[in-house]
Amino acid sequence: MNSNQFEGTVKDAAGKVQDAVGGLTGDAELQAEGKVRQLAGKAQAKYGDSVDQVAETTRNNPIGALLIAVGVGFLLGKLI
Repeated sequence: MNSNQFEGTVKDAAGKVQDAVGGLTGDAELQAEGKVRQLAGKAQAKYGDSVDQVAETTRNNPIGALLIAVGVGFLLGKLI
């Protein structure tokens, strides 16, 4: 688990608590903030998953990763 996955999971959990507290107290603003925090946490955790996936793919197929990096560099060079 990388730092983005961990932080995302913590934000998601904190958002769930905030959402629940907002629901119990009738504070719609607090509840909405909790839902936004949950969404941000889930997005950050997914980003962490993607980073892990890219790292694993790169370790398993370094030549393919190098060719992709060269292709992206070439395209960026053409744009600039």
